[in-house]
Parts: sequence; structure tokens; C-alpha cells
Amino acid sequence: MTEKKIKEIAVIVAGLDEEYQSEVIGGVAECARTENANVSCFSSFGGVMRDSLFDVGEYNIYELVNYSKFDGVVLLTNTICDPVERERIIAKVKSSGIPVAVLDCDDYPDFYNIRIDNSEAMREIVRHVLEVHNAKTVNFISGPLANQEAAERYRAFLDVMREHEVEVDERRTFFGEFRSKDGALAVEELIASGLSLPDAIICANDAMALAAVTTLEKYGYTVPDDVIVTGFDNTYNASHYCPALTTVSRPLREAGYKACELIIRLSEGEKFDKEIVLRSEPVFSESCGCVKTADSFEGIKIYKKSAYKFIEQCKNDIFLLNKMTSEVAETESADENINIIGKFMSRTDCRQGSICLCSDWEGAYADKWSRCKDRDYQVHGYTKKMSAPFIWDGNEVSSVSSFNSEDIFPKPFTTGGNISFFLPLHFRERCLGYYILSNGDFPMKSLVCHSVMMNVSNSIENIRKLLHLNSVIDELDKLYVIDPLCSIYNRNGFIRNANSVFQRCADEGSQIMISFIDMDGLKDINDCYGHKEGDFALQRLASVISDCSRGGRICARFGGDEFIIFGKGGTSDDIEPFELAFRKRLETLNSVIDKPYRIDASIGTLVTTVEPDTKLFSLISQADQLMYERKKRKKTSRYLRKK
Repeated sequence: MTEKKIKEIAVIVAGLDEEYQSEVIGGVAECARTENANVSCFSSFGGVMRDSLFDVGEYNIYELVNYSKFDGVVLLTNTICDPVERERIIAKVKSSGIPVAVLDCDDYPDFYNIRIDNSEAMREIVRHVLEVHNAKTVNFISGPLANQEAAERYRAFLDVMREHEVEVDERRTFFGEFRSKDGALAVEELIASGLSLPDAIICANDAMALAAVTTLEKYGYTVPDDVIVTGFDNTYNASHYCPALTTVSRPLREAGYKACELIIRLSEGEKFDKEIVLRSEPVFSESCGCVKTADSFEGIKIYKKSAYKFIEQCKNDIFLLNKMTSEVAETESADENINIIGKFMSRTDCRQGSICLCSDWEGAYADKWSRCKDRDYQVHGYTKKMSAPFIWDGNEVSSVSSFNSEDIFPKPFTTGGNISFFLPLHFRERCLGYYILSNGDFPMKSLVCHSVMMNVSNSIENIRKLLHLNSVIDELDKLYVIDPLCSIYNRNGFIRNANSVFQRCADEGSQIMISFIDMDGLKDINDCYGHKEGDFALQRLASVISDCSRGGRICARFGGDEFIIFGKGGTSDDIEPFELAFRKRLETLNSVIDKPYRIDASIGTLVTTVEPDTKLFSLISQADQLMYERKKRKKTSRYLRKK
């Protein structure tokens, strides 16, 4: 019997830490474990920071998805605020040809739509506020109308308002992004506008509704006594807040389960209708004045325990974050930094995980100026080759030096039932790599997941900058001690390196050899053949001097056309062979370069014992004098030959 192939499901989502996303993915995960399938969830926190460059780095995670690796995909594109990014994802998914399930979106007839009826439950909420509570003035806090769910809820609100002939004042409608901060902003704008407080504020989701309630309380208003507030989604926070929200209960977990199940069945060749509709139900509670029967004692006990567990987990996560931030601040190398990060990441509830880095994440300083100025690092997509310097699997730690980014995992699972979260690792728009967190709820349940990701990214970026800084320091140091024309030490470099050797010789009473060299005829070469040829001649002479400086000797361009060779040891018997070897190298050089001029130099060499009170520059002056005497004799000899 052939072993059944493990199905691989991709999920595209944003904002994992929101309850809607968490519930849907929880349903997907439940189905995947039941069916022994693997889920790879690609998620960003785009739109949270209101920073366009940051969002570029966040949304880049969707470039990682290799659809050929998957049997199908579940799209929660209704959670992605950026319409351009959303359409880019849709286009890629369409071209992949694999089965696609979307949630609450009928814009794409090729996809299978798991739709939760938003309209009827919203109509019931609005009718309830108008008919039961006799509201006359109503504000509405909407999600973005580009989002189908938001559009449906807004249309349902307008329909019922028209049915009851209640005026819809555009000044009393606020369009947000489904984030809690939008509820606070809507109330702040209402207070600042000078408009009267409405009888009710109807919100398109619970997150905005709860923020609206707390902001109203900040200004001294109470709910529902001064104003009714309703939400949508029946989240955990909404049902346990005081007052508990009047809201809409939606079968989110069931929707996620059905989406995953649908993909698996489609990949096995089964046929289904293009749309599956699930029903949502209104929940009338305290925030509209419909007080429910008091919670049972058992219910309160369960809530207390869950609240305590949640608070303790938050404390532990914050401690983990602070401890990690403190320790990575002390690191000065990439390996040390990654090891500390990996150690803390492995202490989350995720049983497996990896830190994956682009092959050029450090952006070597030397390469920066040789590349195209407008793209000197990775922004879109990932490098072909990646590394995974830290991989954990339970208590086992390993690494992978290189793997193909198209394979996504550095070490793929060989079993089914695994749930993995892929999160972007970036600094602003600069792509550094990505994280993989598997088989744990940390990405969805922890309030500090995003903060941990940002701190890790910042610490890796700091290491990258430190590497750049060290490269810059090395470059500056070379400029300080290396002659840029001749590529040997300049006077600064000579002093730095020769002083320590000279001091040791003074302490030991050792001998040293100093040769002072002055180029002959440089002015004539410059005058007759140009300064470019003069520079060439200096460079070739420097190469000969460098060749003569083996065995621990130090050579330098001391200034202009003057050079020096310095080394420990030697006797007076070594002077003549050394200078003879120097002149032979010059002869060989001239025969090789075959120029219309000769490269020549005068040399004076001194070998002496270093006494405790001897100064290095005093000995250099003596060698200089010896060279000068040689040069004078050479000029006199030439003069006599001419006569």
C-alpha cells in the first residue's frame, strides 16, 4: 500500500496577534493536525507602525512563498491593509494554479470563498439599537471600504438607517483600518468636532469598539448610560470587558477549519461549490443596556484563572524580551549575537524554529561603493542562498551554513501535523532574512511577539553597522599608515611599526640595519615624460624596495622620493651584499619595463648597536647622510664622464 503524501498548506495573513487571525488560524491548525498535514503561515505586521519603509520590510515575507511547494493556499488577504500588496499576492497565487480558499471575499470567482454572513447580523444589531433603544443619532466606526467585510457591514448599517429614515451624517462616520487605535481616534475626532454626543456608536469590529469605550471613559462618559457602543466579532476581550460588548458572534475557528479541509479535499481531486456560507449571530449584552444574567460562579472562576495565566505569561514574555535586549546589547560579533537571540527564541513555547539570514545580510563595506548606489542591499525578495546559523528542535541546537531560499526551510519536516510561522527579519526596508517558529502559539498569543521580532532585527542591524564601522576604521587606518601611491607604509606607518622594534633592540642591546634610499632623476622624468610616468617610476621603485624588505624588515615611503628600510639584526658584512642585491633588482626592473628612462636610486646603509639613549631619528639621519655622500659621488662621477 502506497504511503499517503503529506499535504502542505500555505496561509497568507497579516497581524497574527489579532483575535480574528488567531481564531481562523487556530481552526486551520486543528484541521491540519487532524489530517496530518503541514501548515506554513506567512505573516507580517504591515500597517501597524504607519511607516512606509517599515512596511516594505514587513511585506517582503510574502516574496518568500514558493507556491510550487504547496498543495493549496488559504488567503486572509482581508487582513492586509495595503491594496497594492494584496493584489500582488493575488496575482502570484492565481498564476500558481493550486487550489485557493479565501475568507469573506467574492472578488475572485476562481477562488473558493469561505464566507461568514456579515450583513444580516449587522442589520440585526442596528435595528436593535434603533428599535429597542430608540437611538436617533448614530455614529459609525468602519473598517477600510477596500476590505469586503468592512464594506458589507457598512452597507448593512446604511440600509437599516434608510429603512428607519434616520439621517446618516458623514461627519459621524469614521473610516479606520480595523485597528484598536482607530476606535480611539474616532472618539477623539468626535470630541474635537464639537458635535453632540450620539445616542449610539456602532463599530465594525470589537477592537475599535473597546478602544472607543475606554476613550469615552477618559472624557467622563459611561457606556451605556451616556452612549451605546456595539462591536462585531465577539472576541474574548469583548465578552469579558466591563461592560460586556453587544456584538456579533462569528464562527471564525470553524471557517479556518473548513478552509483547510477544503484545500486538502480539492488537492485529492474532490469537487466543491465555490462558496460556503457560515452564519453569524448577534449577541446583545451590557454595552447597549441589555444586561445578561450574571455569570455563574463557575464561569467567573474560569475567567479568573485564564486572566491570571494570561498576565503571568505576559510577565514572563516581557522578562524574556528585556533579558534578551540586555544581553544582545553587549555583543560585538554576529555569531555571539545570533547565539544569544537563538537561546532566547528557543525559550518561547515554540518547540522548533530557525533564524535564517540572507547571504549578504551584513552588506560588506568594501562592496558598497562598487555596487549600484540605489541598490546596495536586499530589499525585494531573498538571496538565492540563505544560511540558518541557529536552529533549535527541542533541546537540540544546530545550524545550516547554506540552503536554497526556494526550499524555504533549512531543515524540512519529514512528518505531518506541523504548524510553522514565517516572520520577516528586516531593518526598515532592508531585508536581513526571516524567522521560522514552529509548533507553538507564541506568534499568535504573545503580546510581545512583534516587539521581540523588532528587537532581534535591531540587534542584528546593530551588528551589521558595527561590522561596517570596523571596516571603515580599517580603511581609515590604512589611509593613515599606508602610502596610497606606493602601497607601502608612509612615515606614520613606519613610526608606528618601527618604534616597538627599535625599543626592543634598545632593551636588548641588539643591532639594527637602516637603509635610506633616495630616487635619482625623478624631476627629469616628470619634466620630460609627465607626472604620470613619474608616479609609475615611484611605484616600481617601491616594489623593488618592498622585495628587498623580506625577513621581518619594515619599508616605507618616508616622503616625496625618499624611502627607508629598517630591520633588526645584521652586521657590517651584510651591507655590501644587501646593496648589491638592491642594485641588481633595479637592473632587472629596468630591463623588464623597457622605458626611455632609467629608474635609479642612491642608497646608504647603517648597521649599529642600539644603546639605551640612542634615538631612532638620529640613526635615520646617519643613514640619510651616508646616502647623500653616495649621491654626491654619483653626480661627480657623471660630471667627470661627461667632460
